[in-house]
Amino acid sequence: MKENDVIRIPGRREFLYSMGCLTVGISLPDITRPSFKDRLIQDQLPGSLRNHPGLDAWLEILADNRIRVFSGKIELGQGIGVVIQQVAAEELNADLNQVEVILADTGLTPNEGYTAGSGSVKNSAIAVRYAAATARERLCQLAGERLGLPPDQLHLHQGMVVSKDDTFSMPISEVLEGKKWEMEVTLPVKIWPYKLYRFSGKSIPRPDLDKIVRGQPFFIQDLKFPGMLHARVLRPPSYSSYILKFDLEAYKRSIAEGIELVNDGSFLALVGKDEYQVELAIKDLSEMVTWIQAETLPDETSLKDQLVEQAGAAQEVVREGTLYPTHSESGTFKGSFYKPYIMHGSIGPACGIARFQDEMLQVWTHSQGVFPFRSALSSMLNLQEENIHVVGVPGAGCFGHNSADDAAADAAVIAKAMPGKYIRVQWSRSQEHQWEALGSAMRMDIEAGLDSEGQISFWKASIYSDSHSTRPNKDAGTLIPARYLQRSKLLEGRGYLGGGYRNAQPYYKISNLDIKAHFFDGPLRVSSLRSLGAYANIFAIESIVDEMSMKQEIHPLDFRINLLNDQRAIDVILKLRQMTNNITPVSGEGLGFAFSRYKNNDAYCAVAAQVKVLGSGQVHLLKMWAALDAGEVMNPDGLANQTEGGMIQAASWTLLEEVRFDAEHITSKDWTSYPILRYRDIPDVEVAILARPEEAPLGGGEAAQPPTPAAITNAIFRATGKRIYDLPVGKV
Repeated sequence: MKENDVIRIPGRREFLYSMGCLTVGISLPDITRPSFKDRLIQDQLPGSLRNHPGLDAWLEILADNRIRVFSGKIELGQGIGVVIQQVAAEELNADLNQVEVILADTGLTPNEGYTAGSGSVKNSAIAVRYAAATARERLCQLAGERLGLPPDQLHLHQGMVVSKDDTFSMPISEVLEGKKWEMEVTLPVKIWPYKLYRFSGKSIPRPDLDKIVRGQPFFIQDLKFPGMLHARVLRPPSYSSYILKFDLEAYKRSIAEGIELVNDGSFLALVGKDEYQVELAIKDLSEMVTWIQAETLPDETSLKDQLVEQAGAAQEVVREGTLYPTHSESGTFKGSFYKPYIMHGSIGPACGIARFQDEMLQVWTHSQGVFPFRSALSSMLNLQEENIHVVGVPGAGCFGHNSADDAAADAAVIAKAMPGKYIRVQWSRSQEHQWEALGSAMRMDIEAGLDSEGQISFWKASIYSDSHSTRPNKDAGTLIPARYLQRSKLLEGRGYLGGGYRNAQPYYKISNLDIKAHFFDGPLRVSSLRSLGAYANIFAIESIVDEMSMKQEIHPLDFRINLLNDQRAIDVILKLRQMTNNITPVSGEGLGFAFSRYKNNDAYCAVAAQVKVLGSGQVHLLKMWAALDAGEVMNPDGLANQTEGGMIQAASWTLLEEVRFDAEHITSKDWTSYPILRYRDIPDVEVAILARPEEAPLGGGEAAQPPTPAAITNAIFRATGKRIYDLPVGKV
């Protein structure tokens, strides 16, 4: 494969058709020591190595000559485990089955913060690559000292240090003699040349998929411990509700034998051995509690206007050039765009397990950040962080801050009240829908103009948004149960506001820019949801750009190319055009396009969507395409899966998803009141990845969400002539 070849990932139908044949290939690795002259010059340690340069934080040699690798990231469905396995095996010239990967454990792994922002590969996998390369050099050095050979006469092969002439060999476990590395990764690091890769750049299957497909124990919901008790928490009817009266005597008379009560302020939970019995008991308990509601929620029907009315003073995001013109030579383009509150909508409701014994708290969770979560637990429970051990376990996937931390925090509160017991808390579907942290509602007001050359002469935008991250940290109020304990701890800060204007600045050539952000404290609980504000901002930007291309009577992809000066951006658009050249929509159909570079410094992604609008106004999504450049790609199939899944998720947001609420609480409490795209409605999806092994890896896990809504709504416009400003689309 040439360096700039395209890796084409087949659609699902093509893939299923190809399963009728079997192809077997054998590759023989070159185990001779490579030349490193073709690697890029290194000027700083990559990713998480900057905070954790110690080699012991990343690698351990086991007695059987296998390598144990540590990463602070957690598996959320992005396939980070197999990628880390690939890069470690590559640099240590080992087989994949010789590499064991440990993820997200505060007692074992380095603190890499959150698994977020499309940073797993470029921060953690690359750190492992450099650590493994350093370990390889160190092993050759130590073995050379014992064998009386210079290090450059030695290389690693399948857990052995071997001389160049194959006359000497030594197991790597004997080289290290069970000792720690006791050294740091320092530059320069001799990285294996990509032209000699055996694993990196290949679509190695994820080893966990077999368990998932077969329904075998894998997720946190499947964990079992001896004598484990099941717990259910009685949630208040609304955010601001607190217990006014609890009829304890009625509870004592009616409660089933073997059920125990944990009561701390307005936090109520029941615990027992039989999960179904506890589920029934919590429903009975709800009849014995009287709540008082301190505040009401606003009218959801006027939310788009309320975002402006409630917003604070404008914050300047970017201002370049002169004051934007009052007119444009080729017309002015305006639009007010809206995205409602949307959910993570995890298919598996949150679960957490905890045990408190001998002043030590151990917690199992599918949190995105086991170390920040530990800090929040420490603050909530008044425990020292060193007395809390948090183990990351895969959940059903969320790509953002959903309810995993809250369920685990519930379990921790109960476990501390019942020392020595394993406590498992399982949320219900309605709890997940009504209490998870949502993606903020947003409004984007844009005004822009074109000059006589067809270039954008000015761009003015006002972005209205709530916070886009209130992830767990030292602020205990980031955890739901902390707000209802007797010693309650409310949310202190506003979280990460910058997510609201993520990708608000167009990636095109524009000489005059005036972009402002306005933040409000909305009525619903919010935090990070995949791509943060980029999804809404690119929807608005690419809708305006589509209008401009129509005005100029230029193909929408050609128009975008004329606005770009980044060849890699142009290349993904050219690839998308090639993928869709043979598509000719018929009456009632439309083909729409959109482009973005995630965060304006990560992966490039161009998306096309073909829709059919039925006579009833129902939008039927026929097919979607994506062309992606994420730099070096360790596992093309994994990246393609992320891209395809991101497009389908964003399509569901665009066409269907909207959190509804009344004056008291969220009313979208199940899959009927909060519909998502069903399997029968999922279109064919085709993804092409531009292979650039010579480039640094770019975060690609969130690259497809931002351009997808505009591709769909631009397609609707081409089919009907109706411009979509407010999401979800619903019926046209």
